[in-house]
Amino acid sequence: IEKDADSSERVLMDMRWGLVPSWFKQDDPSKLQFNTSNCRSDTMLKKSSYKGALLKGKRCVVLADGFYEWQQQSGGKQPYFIYFPQTKDAVDEGTEGDEEWKGWRLLTMAGIFDCWEPPAGGEMLYTYTIITVDASKDVSFIHHRQVRTGKGTILDGDEAIRKWLDFAEVPTQEAIKLIQPTENIVFHPVSTFVNSIRNNTPECVAPIELGAKKEVKATPSNKVMLGWLKSPKEGSPQKKENYLPKWTSQFIHSPSPKKTSADVLQQWLGKQSEPAVKKRKV
Repeated sequence: IEKDADSSERVLMDMRWGLVPSWFKQDDPSKLQFNTSNCRSDTMLKKSSYKGALLKGKRCVVLADGFYEWQQQSGGKQPYFIYFPQTKDAVDEGTEGDEEWKGWRLLTMAGIFDCWEPPAGGEMLYTYTIITVDASKDVSFIHHRQVRTGKGTILDGDEAIRKWLDFAEVPTQEAIKLIQPTENIVFHPVSTFVNSIRNNTPECVAPIELGAKKEVKATPSNKVMLGWLKSPKEGSPQKKENYLPKWTSQFIHSPSPKKTSADVLQQWLGKQSEPAVKKRKV
């Protein structure tokens, strides 16, 4: 974003989902004739929409609490909610002064961004696409491409995130080796209530028992999710109506001064032990 910035510096910002290439010459980005919400990992270095930005190091990480995928069945499509495994700390209320965020672990997905400027001049538009890969064995029964419709390649852990973002120290060909399916995800079936974009309540992510269509009892794989959906202690921002996941690609901002899921990024921003400034490699 800033040409002279340290390549290890992290910047948190909103971008529009659906990459608009910097070379697009029309005055309205909505006139782009093809969908760029997702890009396939096996063709991203072949398509001009993504290749230029990728080779210039315009790599980003997209955040989400989880994503949905639908399994085709004889009676219709069954939705599933897919997310990182959670610890018991994920349902605990964060407190001021915590050295480390202990709440819900966000999915961290690999993306490519670009900067488009209107031909006639005006404000720069930042847009992004999410990279997709073949499904891992655990979720391949749902759909053959993992994180298909707007859900992307999952970067698992701080080291993978660091390598993907540090464009000066980690060249493109090395970074794309990180684009692999991950087995470190869990999922559960949810109600078809989620099929309508008008619905935005905890019911959208609550586990159900297939066939019975009722809430599943706590098990090792879903008890954290069930706990996350329970009524919180008074004052906790995580379960308030206005803090329910919006299930969009936009980053979540909370009006509460207490820690939210977005605070996990504070581990990446403004670290005291960052290395000396590294200039962009030519």
